[in-house]
Amino acid sequence: MDENDTEQMQEMQMDTQPTEQPHAHGQRPRTPRAPGEENTIFIGRKSTMGYVLAVVTQFNSGASVVKVKARGKLISKAVDVAEISKGRFLPDVKPSGITIMTEEVQNEDGTKSKVSSIEISLSK
Repeated sequence: MDENDTEQMQEMQMDTQPTEQPHAHGQRPRTPRAPGEENTIFIGRKSTMGYVLAVVTQFNSGASVVKVKARGKLISKAVDVAEISKGRFLPDVKPSGITIMTEEVQNEDGTKSKVSSIEISLSK
């Protein structure tokens, strides 16, 4: 890891702190995690490197397995997060499983849609 990587990781670390109140930027408050999901990273609108930082932080906190989950168009970002994490920051981490599935979600108008999803397990 070079100086630029360290600086970038430190800047992003401030963005991943849990919050109880919505931010001025319109983000929703975080919901509590279900049991067994403590080491799961859910991919959303943040930058790819923000999620890489979250994976690295989980492993540095003692986790032996971290799961990266995404749905729909964000599946490619989940793959990027897993690849950057293991290739650039955590060379001793290997993918231990990839699960693909279809989930049914309810749209804002009340209709239901099926959306593809992925779960990538990374292990030390």
